[in-house]
Amino acid sequence: MSFTKQELARLRAQFLEQMAKTGNVTEIARSLGINRNTAFGWARKAGLRSQRQQRPHPARGEYERLRKDAVPRREAARRAGINERTARDWDHGVRKSRNSRFYPDGRRVNYSTRQTTIESMDSPAPTVATLEKQVDPRFLSLADREKIADLERAGWSLRAIGRELGRPPSTIKREIDHHRNTDGSYGAYAAQRRVVARRARPKPAKLAAPGRLRGYVATGLREQWSPEQISNRLVEDHPEDEDMRVSHETIYQALYVQARGGLKREVAAALRTGRVRRKPHRSPEQRQHRFVDEMVMISERPAEVADRAVPGHWEGDLITGAYNKSAIITLVERSTRYVMLGHLPGEHTAEAVGGVLSELVGSLPEHLRGSLTWDQGSEMAGHKAFSVATGVPVFFCDPASPWQRGSNENTNGLLRQYFPKGTDLSVHGRLDLEHVAHKLNGRPRKTLGWKTPAERLTTLV
Repeated sequence: MSFTKQELARLRAQFLEQMAKTGNVTEIARSLGINRNTAFGWARKAGLRSQRQQRPHPARGEYERLRKDAVPRREAARRAGINERTARDWDHGVRKSRNSRFYPDGRRVNYSTRQTTIESMDSPAPTVATLEKQVDPRFLSLADREKIADLERAGWSLRAIGRELGRPPSTIKREIDHHRNTDGSYGAYAAQRRVVARRARPKPAKLAAPGRLRGYVATGLREQWSPEQISNRLVEDHPEDEDMRVSHETIYQALYVQARGGLKREVAAALRTGRVRRKPHRSPEQRQHRFVDEMVMISERPAEVADRAVPGHWEGDLITGAYNKSAIITLVERSTRYVMLGHLPGEHTAEAVGGVLSELVGSLPEHLRGSLTWDQGSEMAGHKAFSVATGVPVFFCDPASPWQRGSNENTNGLLRQYFPKGTDLSVHGRLDLEHVAHKLNGRPRKTLGWKTPAERLTTLV
């Protein structure tokens, strides 16, 4: 659509007038029927910036109501139907905009470019505007503190003040106790100044400026020391110098923030993991289930299995060859340390492992088929079918807890004498595995009073 000069001038005047009211270029351009790019050009020439209309989250009111009723954050987030991280952001005054997160301390984290912007800030005396600014409705404002001071001087109880402000009495008590003056009185403006001064803000990073401390840390990283080793060694090398102190977390943060600024190569060389970003860890409650069929964890295993008093309970695992292309099943009986090895001539998928395991366990007498303890490897995805076929329940260890299958881990180490790491295990046939198992079962073991596993099992059979 084309416009005359007079029409464009009229539309531009209307546009600038509405910009002063709403500030949203896109919405105004749509309402006036003008091109969006034209509208943005007018705004730039006038020195105006578009402001997105922030619509409140539909669940925020309910969440804040629950928090004011002293409901814990996790429970309040669940009831309001929001993510726990969103709830934490609301509590801490964090704002989100597209790919960025804006923190009350001035930091802006852009997750599309992996950059953290930290602006230097001196700490001048807070202005009246700074004192009166409220970060989030959940936090006490200057007006709230003035009312607390007035009501306390009037002799009101903590519960009465809390009811008046719609806050728990514990919040009022904590506020008064933390911000009393030297004479024991509570002053609203003094308390507000302390809160603003203590509020998280961009401070100069401890390792940002050159000096002895940063030089020591850099030297330690070049020597391939971990941040924890550097932090603790500082105390040994400089016991009297309090300036030569830095936590391992501070070192990690310095490295990761620099990495987002483009120093990935240096960080990869400094840290053993080679990571340039922190790896998030989920809490056990948030982890997804490993398999479709629900696992029975080791915590539910009967006590008779743990004390090794009753034979017939087994621990199992795979030892893998070069590039994880070949594998051998290892089974160890917890009471006698008797070893059985399963031949996997081809792939070690869940179906293949389940078939060989069923054959191994099926060759045992009925009274030696008590249970099987395994780690959470994908090869046990068919554990339910295995239990149905053999009648042997499977218990799973916790993540990254190999000590929960200690006998099996020890046996796998002994087996590496015959099946070295990095070799092709598919070249060993069924007879080879039986020969190795016979050797291990014929060794006298200290834990068995120098009896052999084969002798112990024979007495049981």
